[in-house]
Amino acid sequence: MDILLDPWPWYVGGPLVALIMVFLIYLGKSFGFSSNFRNICSVLGAGKSCSFFDFNWKAQSWNLLFLVGAMVGGFLAAHYLSDNQVPAIAAATITDLKAMGFDSAGNAYMPSELFGKMNVKNIMLLAIGGLFIGFGTRYAGGCTSGHAISGLSDLQWPSLVAVIGFFIGGLTMVHVFFPIIF
Repeated sequence: MDILLDPWPWYVGGPLVALIMVFLIYLGKSFGFSSNFRNICSVLGAGKSCSFFDFNWKAQSWNLLFLVGAMVGGFLAAHYLSDNQVPAIAAATITDLKAMGFDSAGNAYMPSELFGKMNVKNIMLLAIGGLFIGFGTRYAGGCTSGHAISGLSDLQWPSLVAVIGFFIGGLTMVHVFFPIIF
């Protein structure tokens, strides 16, 4: 059980991801989760009122199965293969987060200040963040997993530009907006 409970080192996880990407490229498929939203909308009949959702979703059914498998796997891992371990983060990061009011930093997997209680501020932050992520995913033509894993494996120039944009956006959020919000 230790092999399932302990984190896998990069030299195991990295080659496994590479092997999957080679397999997907060989099959002519591209990996990404954000396209599943379009697939689900198409399955539910949104193509009748919007041409964007009017396509053959059955050609992407493998990606829907991957999504379901990821959700089931995440549930099983969280409830049966985990003892609620807290990720190891640097002491300086814990100090900085505690200075911003995140007392759960270093003691919890997710900040309980955001997810422990739902107040108006937390709901607004999550809703606005979700809208930005949804818009950005659509505008960039895919999500971080699709561009950073699949697109870069395929040597696609737009994916490199998107990944650079993701990093710039993430750094800007953490170093500029996060201190203002909190």
